[in-house]
Amino acid sequence: MPLVTWGDRGKGFDMDTAVVGSRPIDSVLTNAGGRLRPSQAEAEAAVRTLIEWAGDDPEREGLAGTPERVVRAYEEFFAGYNEDPVALLSTTFEETAAYDEMIVLRDIRLESHCEHHIVPILGKAHVGYLPAGRVVGISKLARLVEVFAKRMQIQEALTSQIADTIQEVLKPRGVGVVIEAAHQCITTRGIRKPGVSMITSRMLGSFRDDSATRRQFLAMIGSPRSGSNGS
Repeated sequence: MPLVTWGDRGKGFDMDTAVVGSRPIDSVLTNAGGRLRPSQAEAEAAVRTLIEWAGDDPEREGLAGTPERVVRAYEEFFAGYNEDPVALLSTTFEETAAYDEMIVLRDIRLESHCEHHIVPILGKAHVGYLPAGRVVGISKLARLVEVFAKRMQIQEALTSQIADTIQEVLKPRGVGVVIEAAHQCITTRGIRKPGVSMITSRMLGSFRDDSATRRQFLAMIGSPRSGSNGS
């Protein structure tokens, strides 16, 4: 079978069963990006290589089961690649008794991973929107944050993805998203500055254009609180 590349998508290949070279048959494409996903055996072998590179013996008793555990942990850490954030918000409610004031969900626990070093980003997200006839269940807002967070991320992109998806699907009068988080790529390595948190925001519609709306949202979520950075 010839090498399957990104450019071959949509040209008649069975992309769910295609293999490259001698890769096992359980190597399958990821849902995003169209790249061949390594098998679990390949992923575990990669972890064993990293253990050896770090200077330890992957066969010793304490580490023998570590490759499998790491792969299972990665499945949990990056489960967001397997979910469609647009579909998540597809069920909405129009019977709102003409409610047209701001809806805010604050202090949503955030656990993500920096795409540069694959170390944790820990903090909180605050999400608000002004409905235009339709609202979504509040649990869906928290799930939306989780779907994008459970991918390799930078905080700036994560903030925009959450806000842009709400705007695209719900089409509200405005959206505001603020994230405050600590990045272990600077608190536990490199410059090593514990206690530092990063704050990003994305304002759309009336949250961007109307200063009164923006002030109301920021007042409702409050100023950054101690302990919110997860450090």
